[in-house]
Amino acid sequence: TKYGCGLWFFFLQVLNEKKLQEVDSLWKEFETPEKANKIVKLKHFEKFQDTTEALAASTALVEGKLSKNLKKILKKIVAKDAHEQLAVADAKLGGVIKEKLNLSCIHSPMVTELMRGIRSQIEGLITGLPSREMAAMCLGLAHSLSRYKLKFSPDKVDTMIIQAISLLDDLDKELNNYIMRCREWYGWHFPELGKIITDNLAYCKCVRKVGDRSNFASSDVSDILPEEIEEDVKAAAEISMGTEVSEEDINNIIHLCDQVIEISEYRTQLYDYLKNRMMAIAPNLTVMVGELVGARLIAHAGSLLNLAKHPASTVQLLGAEKALFRALKTKRDTPKFGLIYHASLVGQSNAKNKGKISRMLAAKTALTIRYDALGENTSAEMGAENRLKVETRLRLLEERGIRRISGTGKALAKADKYQNKSEVKVFDPSGDSTLPVVSKKRKIQEVEEQDTEVAVKAKKFKAETK
Repeated sequence: TKYGCGLWFFFLQVLNEKKLQEVDSLWKEFETPEKANKIVKLKHFEKFQDTTEALAASTALVEGKLSKNLKKILKKIVAKDAHEQLAVADAKLGGVIKEKLNLSCIHSPMVTELMRGIRSQIEGLITGLPSREMAAMCLGLAHSLSRYKLKFSPDKVDTMIIQAISLLDDLDKELNNYIMRCREWYGWHFPELGKIITDNLAYCKCVRKVGDRSNFASSDVSDILPEEIEEDVKAAAEISMGTEVSEEDINNIIHLCDQVIEISEYRTQLYDYLKNRMMAIAPNLTVMVGELVGARLIAHAGSLLNLAKHPASTVQLLGAEKALFRALKTKRDTPKFGLIYHASLVGQSNAKNKGKISRMLAAKTALTIRYDALGENTSAEMGAENRLKVETRLRLLEERGIRRISGTGKALAKADKYQNKSEVKVFDPSGDSTLPVVSKKRKIQEVEEQDTEVAVKAKKFKAETK
C-alpha cells in the first residue's frame, strides 16, 4: 500500500489478506493500533528533503501523475517484490504506474476502506514521530498546496476581470449621478451652457476653469472647446437668464467638477487595464464579442471555467434569465439574446436577422471560451477565424434580404436610379369651403324672373283646380 503524509512517502505491506475480503467489517481491525499492526506493517519509508519537494509530490498525486521521487521508490520495490500487487486509492494513478513500470495495481472498495483504516491509526503504524509534530507537518503541506493552487497561473486569474467590470459599471452609475447634479446645480447660474456643450467632460472642465459666467468673456477655453462653440458660449454668457450665485456656491460646484474629472480619468485607466487583462486571459473571446461583453459574460457565469461549461444556448441567453422564465411561465416567445446583444456583430445586423446572428455568434463564442479556458495556446487566431465566419454569414443574410421575391432566386434586385420630378402646384381656394359661391346681392332681373315664374305656376294651379 502506497501512502503520502506530511513530508514523507511510506509503503505498508498487508500481512493478512483474508481479513481484507470482509469490507463491511474491515474497520473493526483498525479500532486499536495493536490490531492495525496485525493487518499491515511498514515496508519502506522515504523522507522528503524540504517542503518544496513534498509540495511537488503532493501536487502530482492530486493530479493523478507519477512524480520523480515516487518513480524511483517504485522501481526499487519492483526490483524486490515484482510479483506483489500495489493498492492505490486513485485509479488514474494506478493506470499510469502500470503503464510506465509494469507493476500490477489494484483499486476497489476494499482499498478505500483500507486507506481509511490506515489514516485513522497512522500514529501507531509509524513510530518515533509526536502527534503534534505530525499535525503541524500535514497542516503546513496543506497550506502550501492551497497556495500553489491559487498561484498556479497568475495570468489566468479571472477574479480581477470580475472585479474590474463590476467597478466599471459602478463608476458609470456614479459618473452619471455626479454629472446630472453638476449640470442641474450650475444650470441655475448659467442654464444656456448645458444646451451649447453636450459633452459632459468638456462641460465640467469649462466650469472648473471659468467658474462664474461673467468670467467667460475674459477667459480662454480654446484648449477645451472648438472655436465656434467657444464664441457661442461667450455670447450666451452676456445675455444669460440665470440667477446670481455666491462665490462659495461656485467653489462647491468646482469641487464637484474636480470629482467628475478624476473619476473619468480613473475610468479610462480602468478600461485600459480591463482590455489588457481580457487579452491576456481570454484573447479569442475578446476578439469575438469585445472586452466589455466578454468580461460581463465571465462575471455573470462566475469564472471563465464555469462559462466554458455552459452550452451555446445558455451563452446566448446569459443575462436574460428573468425574461426567459417569465416567457416560459406565460407560454410566450422566449428571448433571443441576453448580454450578447451588446456585441458589435449583433448591433450591425438589422432587426430581422438579430436572432440568427446572435445564435451563430453564441455557438462560435462557446467554442472560443473553451479554447481560452482549457487550451494551452494563447493566440487569438481561432477567435479571428470564427469572427470572419460570422461576418460572412451576416453579409449573406443582408444580401438575401434584397433579392427578388419572384423570378430567379439567385438574381439580385436591380435598383433604378432615383430622379426627382418637381411639380409646381397652385393652391385652389375653392376647396376651403363646402358652401356654393353665390353673391349676396341679387340683380333686379333675377328677382323679376323669379316673380313671373311664381305667377305662372299660380295660374296653372287655379286652372287645374277649376
